[in-house]
Amino acid sequence: MTTALMVFHDRLRLSRVNRALARRAACEDPGDVIVRDMYALYPDFRIDVDEEHRVCGRADRLAFLFPFYWYSAPALMKLWEDAVFTPGWAYGDGASIAGKRMLLAVTTGGAEGMYTAGGKHGATMEELLLPYRTTARYLGLDYEEPFVVHGSSKTIDDDELARTAERFVRRLRG
Repeated sequence: MTTALMVFHDRLRLSRVNRALARRAACEDPGDVIVRDMYALYPDFRIDVDEEHRVCGRADRLAFLFPFYWYSAPALMKLWEDAVFTPGWAYGDGASIAGKRMLLAVTTGGAEGMYTAGGKHGATMEELLLPYRTTARYLGLDYEEPFVVHGSSKTIDDDELARTAERFVRRLRG
């Protein structure tokens, strides 16, 4: 199975957790995992829709790695969705991505307990990620259980981060 891993982090070089996950995934066979730093590819936010259609068309799974900012993804990811998920390609007559898999890999700055009904955010990650699940359903994508990493680079030590990156790669292989 080929996974196109789109990494949406506007400061990836400064992100210890997202950078570690992306780097570990990049060590995989490029026939299995294609890692794409979207902010490096599109620093001007001008998305090459034809290229994105080609990359996504070749993949069996579309995976998105991003930090969860203000209950959402970074701006470029939303722009990417709006530009790439076009009628006739992503949905409607002639849609070509139905049946593919979709995986979200999300990092948060808060502890897991903050993302509960009684926690600081008042909602679970499942609830907060519902728009992505709904999008996947609308597009005919098989929405996989998200890979969520809670905590910040200050609370995750090197050993735990290495184990987390290995778990992430196992998910990408599956």
